[in-house]
Amino acid sequence: MDWAGLMRAGLGGLHLLPRDFWALTPIELQMMLGLVGNEAPMGRGRLDALLEAFPDEPKDKGDG
Repeated sequence: MDWAGLMRAGLGGLHLLPRDFWALTPIELQMMLGLVGNEAPMGRGRLDALLEAFPDEPKDKGDG
């Protein structure tokens, strides 16, 4: 992770106070900078593909 770059962007570009910068999670900071979060939600086709690739396994009676 490019902490120096993220600090420059957060403290300099976004004008965050250091306490506010360090209180953010990396994903929150990346979202504020527009680096993530612009993806479209998963569509039905992708969900169906995941369900096919990773089907639910029936529980055994001893699983609870």
